[in-house]
Amino acid sequence: MDVTCIMAANAGRARFFSQLKRTDRLEEINDMVNTAARLRTAETETDALGQHSASKSRHSVGAPTQPSGYEPNQSPAEHQTEIFARNVAAYLLQGMHDGRFQRFALIASPEFLGVLRKLLDPKVMAAVSMEINKDYTQFNADQLRSHLEAHRAKA
Repeated sequence: MDVTCIMAANAGRARFFSQLKRTDRLEEINDMVNTAARLRTAETETDALGQHSASKSRHSVGAPTQPSGYEPNQSPAEHQTEIFARNVAAYLLQGMHDGRFQRFALIASPEFLGVLRKLLDPKVMAAVSMEINKDYTQFNADQLRSHLEAHRAKA
């Protein structure tokens, strides 16, 4: 059986569908949600970032210190997106190992697609038969299938 897995994803949600033949309807098999993507940074992080993150005085003597200017190489939102992408990549790799699909259609928002590409296992990347950099997470199965068909017709 040559099953295709179709994933529609963004930084907050990844929906997985399966399809046996191109003419078959899409069947939703999983819906992963990144709850941290829906929260404000203040709700997920306790430390302040930037110049206000350092104390204003040194050793409580009242002398002001230079602001640290420390900025992490990754914002809290980017970090949460990367964690979610790692979970999605692990799910896809497990699906391949379990034989749930042989081909893979990767549909994701441009920002999430860039993060996900770096984290996907080479075996999964080799199974990618189609890649679309659009956010189709809000489409139902029939809408997604018609967009896939339109994309295949262009190719």
